[in-house]
Parts: sequence; structure tokens; C-alpha cells
Amino acid sequence: MSKRTTSHNLNERYEMVIAILEERCSINSLIKNEGISKSALKSWIRKYNANGIEGLKESRGWKVYSDEVKTKAVEHYLNTSAGLESTCDTFNISSSSVLRKWIKLYTSGKGFKSTSRGSQKMNTGRKTTWKERIEIAQFTIANDQNYHKAEAEYNVSYQQVYQWVRKYKNGGPEALKDRRGRSLESKETLTEEEELQLEVKRLKQRNEYLEAENGLIKKLKLIERRNRRGQDPA
Repeated sequence: MSKRTTSHNLNERYEMVIAILEERCSINSLIKNEGISKSALKSWIRKYNANGIEGLKESRGWKVYSDEVKTKAVEHYLNTSAGLESTCDTFNISSSSVLRKWIKLYTSGKGFKSTSRGSQKMNTGRKTTWKERIEIAQFTIANDQNYHKAEAEYNVSYQQVYQWVRKYKNGGPEALKDRRGRSLESKETLTEEEELQLEVKRLKQRNEYLEAENGLIKKLKLIERRNRRGQDPA
């Protein structure tokens, strides 16, 4: 069951939300005068916009979200410039703290724990070698961090790719080693030939991406020219 976070009743919540939406007062003034947090006010506005006055009623239980909604919300946040609040608005999520928990679970590869009975684990991918992880991280970066493309290309999970890219950016190839237990990877090194092969692959992947992007831009410009010709008076 959810806990009551303020002493304001339904009518008071409604009056505050309407006052903000009608621009009769600001969020900051309500925070000061009503002794309420900014996050609570924004949450009420989001709930009202999504479900009307029903959304402002006290919840009598946990709101249940499907794994599909969780995945879409997290990927939307990770792959776009949308912030936490904006993503919550888009997917009608009760609070940014809920979304933060999903992001943490998603990027750690632990999967989502259902808010209803039972739980459903996300795809955890497959085992990989240190050299594979380097190649996958470089491939993803070369393709403007297209995690989905790397996921399909190398048959690994989105979460794995996300973690590898983050580690690679922060610490380079060494950060991708498995240092758990007696893993032999901690002592593994790359030969000059292997480093060269990886660099050649990285450059090739980047060139392929740029060529595809340039080709798309050319096609769009061609379509625009055709459209302009069609609009010109005879």
C-alpha cells in the first residue's frame, strides 16, 4: 500500500493543480505557502493531466506497470534527451523515483521485479570474452551508441551493451575485463596485431555508419528538391 505523503485532501490538491494550470499562481509560491514539495506538486499535475480528478485520489495499493511499459520508458530515457520528469509524463509514471529504480535495474541487467505476483527476468544475454566486449563497445560507439543495433549484431542483451560502453568510455579496454574470482582475463593482454585488428574494425564500422548516414541525407535532399519542383507554378 502507498503511504500518504501530505495532509492535503482531494479538494485541496485539485485547487492547487488548477491554480497552476490556469497560471493563477506558481509552483514556487505554493511550495512556500502550502508547505508541500515540488516533486509532489509535479506528480499531482502529471496524474491530473493523465486521469483527471481521479488521478488525484489517494492510492489504495501499488500501481502496476507491465514489463513492456517499464522497458519502453527506460529505453526512451536512455536513448533520447528526455529527462526523468518528461519521461514520467510521457508514460504516466507515478514518480521519478519509480523510474530511477527501473533504470538502475535495467542497466544492471538484473531485470524488473513485477509489482504484482511473480516476477519476470529480462534477457541477460550470453557469455562473452574480453576481446568480444571490446569489439562490441567499439561497434556501438562507432554507430552513435545504437545499443539495439549492437544487441542484434552480436546476439547480446541491451543491458550488457549499455554497461560495456559505459565502462569502455570510463576506463578503456581494461575496464571490460572480468575480474571476479579466478578469472584469467585479469592477466590477459592484447598483442599489437590484435589491437590493430580492433582499430581497423572500429574505423570500418564508423565509415559504414557515416556512409549510410550520408546516403540518407542525400535521399532526403533529393525528395525535398522533387517536392519543391512539384509545388512550383507551371
